[in-house]
Amino acid sequence: MQSSDRPDPAANAADTAPVAALVLAAGGGRRLGGRPKALVRYDGRPLVEHAVAVVRAGGCATVTVVLGAAREQVRSTAHLPGCRLVANPDWAGGMGSSLRAGLAALPPEASAALVMLVDTPGVTPAAVARLLAAHRAGAELAAAAYGGRRGHPVLIGARHFAEAAAGATGDSGARALLAAHAAEIALVECADVAVPDDLDTPADLARWSAG
Repeated sequence: MQSSDRPDPAANAADTAPVAALVLAAGGGRRLGGRPKALVRYDGRPLVEHAVAVVRAGGCATVTVVLGAAREQVRSTAHLPGCRLVANPDWAGGMGSSLRAGLAALPPEASAALVMLVDTPGVTPAAVARLLAAHRAGAELAAAAYGGRRGHPVLIGARHFAEAAAGATGDSGARALLAAHAAEIALVECADVAVPDDLDTPADLARWSAG
């Protein structure tokens, strides 16, 4: 067998290494009257339970949940078996601190992180599965797209974790990383299987609850 015919372990790493879900659920829900978003009820259960169920059904091997506002209440109220729960004491400073805390807590064997926002109940397991498929096909950065426009969730390959954490300031999340590597992002169309809208206000909640 010639060397060119031998399997390349590096090329197949994304096929074997697990993708870890990272659910950002630390927000205080200021525009929702101060109710922590993790505990806002949607479809009969807290949003954080819904988000965890979606990423698991979509194929993520492990789930890390970053908690902030009312984190002890979330721990005691939400049913999150098997999840790694990470406290972010700096949650009020914005999403960036939660992304940093979550990336630092991911299992070392993770090939990528599927970053899921707790307040996007319209994201489905099918959308998650499409991003994971893009990663298996070689994408190190991927994002769900809706009519060609980038949305959530996003997938960040392990080689970008340090850069993502370094650029995660204030409420920017992974914005700096994605802007710096815009040409490398695999946009995965999901408009036929998911809805990107977030849940920020009582009006949003009423609309989602009405179906």
